[in-house]
Amino acid sequence: MADSKSTNITWHAGQIGRADREKLLGQRGATVWLTGLSGSGKSTVAVAVEAELVKRGKLAYVLDGDNVRHGLNKNLGFSPADRTENIRRIGEVSKLFTDCGVLVFTSFISPYRADRDQVRALFAPGDFVEVYVAADVATCEGRDPKGLYKKARAGQIPEFTGISAPYEEPLKPELVLETGKQTLEQSVNGVLRYLENHGYIGR
Repeated sequence: MADSKSTNITWHAGQIGRADREKLLGQRGATVWLTGLSGSGKSTVAVAVEAELVKRGKLAYVLDGDNVRHGLNKNLGFSPADRTENIRRIGEVSKLFTDCGVLVFTSFISPYRADRDQVRALFAPGDFVEVYVAADVATCEGRDPKGLYKKARAGQIPEFTGISAPYEEPLKPELVLETGKQTLEQSVNGVLRYLENHGYIGR
């Protein structure tokens, strides 16, 4: 974790707390952290769940890996150190969303267990839900929606997860989505059931 360079700073609490915002929204805030290989379906599932929640009158938001790298993290590459910093920043942003009472869905490969564990450590119990979007390399490469695997095989993309860089599967995720075997509807329903059964949203 990066050391703080800021000094003489104090955390200021507002008059409105998280419980007030959650009461207003009628939901419990949480970060739902989708991790998996490129092409496993992380963004597809996150966007579909977000849409379904909004239909139900809930406030949800997707933080997508590519989108965040266009702005907040545009100064980061894909070296191990940059990947770690990328995930650290997203963890902090997600924590703010969660404090707002929002159901935030992060869609990041986040290949290293240590990085994901550091993010989890930022959150109170129950505020961080790790979802392993499980599809093997062959399945993801067969989809290859962005043509990245083809470029990686050709040596045009160094340090590509699953080809020339490692992916460390979660050991104890809260939820596993077998997107190589499930339909999108089944994966979405799996996330929604989890949120219902654990009291984040009503049934």
